Amino acid sequence: MPSPTAQVATPADWPEVADLRTRVFVVEQGVPPEIERDDADATAVHVLSRDDAGRVVATGRLVVDGGTARIGRMAAVAEARGRGHGAAVLAELHRQAAGCGATEVELHAQLPARRFYERAGYTAVGEIYEEAGIAHVTMRRRLGKGPAGSV
Repeated sequence: MPSPTAQVATPADWPEVADLRTRVFVVEQGVPPEIERDDADATAVHVLSRDDAGRVVATGRLVVDGGTARIGRMAAVAEARGRGHGAAVLAELHRQAAGCGATEVELHAQLPARRFYERAGYTAVGEIYEEAGIAHVTMRRRLGKGPAGSV
């Protein structure tokens, strides 16, 4: 079975991306719908991964503001977790960030996902805090040459 891949979402993909985010964040995690989407969605680079049936099963977004690249809204449907779709989305987000000239990315990781991001080269910075009623920690990762900073 081939490894999952990810690609930049097109405007035609947005309904599927939005549906996945609603299912994961609003329905599963109880995030209020009015804060799940924000103005950054309009300018963010959205990335997705599809399963063998062509359904969007994982997504994430990249927001570049000046020299800062922020990854957010990482979500995978329950049945796709642990199967490489999230890692494929994250790798593509790293490629997109590097393509925008970023040398470092930051994200707000939900605590249960912390190890996933550590395996991808992220380091926690600061204290644990609550965001949308869920415990998070800020994590950062360098982009560039070498194993720890590879794109």
